[in-house]
Amino acid sequence: MTRFVTKAAVLTAVLFPLVGAGMAGAQSRAVDEKTGPVSFANIASVRIGGEGQHGGALITETQRSPLLPGQSKLGTDRVTVPKDNGERATFGGHYQIDLGRYSSSQDPYPAGVASRDHNVVAALQATTVPTAVAETNYALRDNWQGGARPVDNTVLVLEGAKTAVDCTSPAKLSASSSVSRLWVRQGGSLGIVPMPGGNAGLELKNLRLGPPGDIDNAGQDTTLSDLKLTRVAAFDQLIRQDGWRGGDFTAAAGWRIEITTHVKDAQGAALQDVRTSIVLGGVSCSVPKGFVAKAAAGTGGAASATQAPVPTQVPAGYLGAAAPDTGGDGSRVPLGIGLLFGGVFFAAVALLLGRRRKSGTG
Repeated sequence: MTRFVTKAAVLTAVLFPLVGAGMAGAQSRAVDEKTGPVSFANIASVRIGGEGQHGGALITETQRSPLLPGQSKLGTDRVTVPKDNGERATFGGHYQIDLGRYSSSQDPYPAGVASRDHNVVAALQATTVPTAVAETNYALRDNWQGGARPVDNTVLVLEGAKTAVDCTSPAKLSASSSVSRLWVRQGGSLGIVPMPGGNAGLELKNLRLGPPGDIDNAGQDTTLSDLKLTRVAAFDQLIRQDGWRGGDFTAAAGWRIEITTHVKDAQGAALQDVRTSIVLGGVSCSVPKGFVAKAAAGTGGAASATQAPVPTQVPAGYLGAAAPDTGGDGSRVPLGIGLLFGGVFFAAVALLLGRRRKSGTG
């Protein structure tokens, strides 16, 4: 039977407490929590399984803009996905995404890519305009390859990646996704590959990239993957929790990676295809109908948000024999179910993958 290591869906959402008693004046100036201007920022999210094969999702800490002008910023302790054994079990055990500072002994990047902190912020500006940004270097590793150094397992690098959104008004929404250099391992070594502009995307075939988790009898030399890298162009292309909402007018940005792994045994016989979706630097902002930004205070025109109170992080998970019908591409994950009860869901996934393997071998 297939041993696909995705045992529990792990989601971490960041929610903001209501303004406390004694601050009625501040409350009156706060934006509406359910319908008002809002922004979200997430550094990395992953879904294992394609259409009809929902194998679980891992969504890292999601920053949400506060109800009063201010900002929520991702802590610098998040430097990898997965970051612990719980996330590793959900993610499958083979893949690793590096996205922050690294030690010299754990450098996953090609020469010349400097260690840096990420900058992931969701903000409500002083004008009540919601904005969000996510910028860092990303490296996708496949540790199944067994390289001597971390960089030997790196398959894809987005150097100087930045995604940003700004919702100044319903008629003035902006979203951008940029990268200074893109590195891909082809023919045994990492090399720079031009990234097409706009929504064209980059498609690569037969990369030395295995499945995200263990699959019985998979041949390391015969298993290859196709990869497609595109810019997020719509809100439904993000991988997100239900608590990550849109509005009447919404802008979204991010880098979306679609991996189709053609798993074969050592003799080259097809076992199954495994679909993995990754969104790096997913950000969005939304405003309601009739939204008008407030005038900037003072004469200097400064409209930047100040640091908001430290948010509360609430872990959540998903339980079910099938993912919910979202009316889109299956990107949303319900928020608020305990992660300790995911075994039934992933047992069903393992059974589904086992059946696909049997049908693939005839």
